[in-house]
Amino acid sequence: MKRLFHGAAKAALPLIARLTRPLTMGVRAMVFDAQGGICLVRHSYVEGWHMPGGAIEPRETAHAALVREVHEETGLALAGEAELFGLYLNERMARRDHVALYVARAFTQTDHKPSRLEIREFGFFATDALPAETTEPTRRRLAEVLSGARPAPLW
Repeated sequence: MKRLFHGAAKAALPLIARLTRPLTMGVRAMVFDAQGGICLVRHSYVEGWHMPGGAIEPRETAHAALVREVHEETGLALAGEAELFGLYLNERMARRDHVALYVARAFTQTDHKPSRLEIREFGFFATDALPAETTEPTRRRLAEVLSGARPAPLW
């Protein structure tokens, strides 16, 4: 009986951990064009300009989520492997929300048009002439990548 209880408790631990300590994970893409401009998006549901990205769905790899989110939000199809730059804790979203930041320099433009319900506009901007409403986390990540600094732990 003791062995049966131990086995049931052991099997339940992953479920209990998931319910009591949920972890969320997302991706962001720092996509540069051939002129060195960075791709930014302006969402309909949050203020400011951000790098394209979003949540990693169940049974989806981080890289697959990155490719999907960039395409959905911009119509760009990433080419080759994007480079993982850093992993950040995003406490503004949730105490256990993490963001994987990738840098991509190769892409093609497709005919896909982003949903106007989600994306108000997107475009490439010179890194020294970002829109005034570019978010502080976006500016900090860009400064890290351009300077070659170590990624900060917090988004």
